[in-house]
Amino acid sequence: MTTSTITTIAAKEEFAELISRVSHNKERIILSRRDKEVAALICMEDFALLQTIQNNLDLHDAVESLRDARHQGTIPLEQLKEEIG
Repeated sequence: MTTSTITTIAAKEEFAELISRVSHNKERIILSRRDKEVAALICMEDFALLQTIQNNLDLHDAVESLRDARHQGTIPLEQLKEEIG
């Protein structure tokens, strides 16, 4: 897999070609604006992998939160509303 960088202005002119490179060649393309990286074009396989990783991280956070709630206890919603205003 290769990674390329292109400006957003150039990407606008070459969008169809960029999509082809990403989908067929699995190329990753970084979009930049004013010398700053602002976005990336990736194939659906990479996107699915990112979603899986994010879901696993979210699940880990949820399990940790439940574990904390069991050990530290919880408070009623009305009490929380009063505390946070």
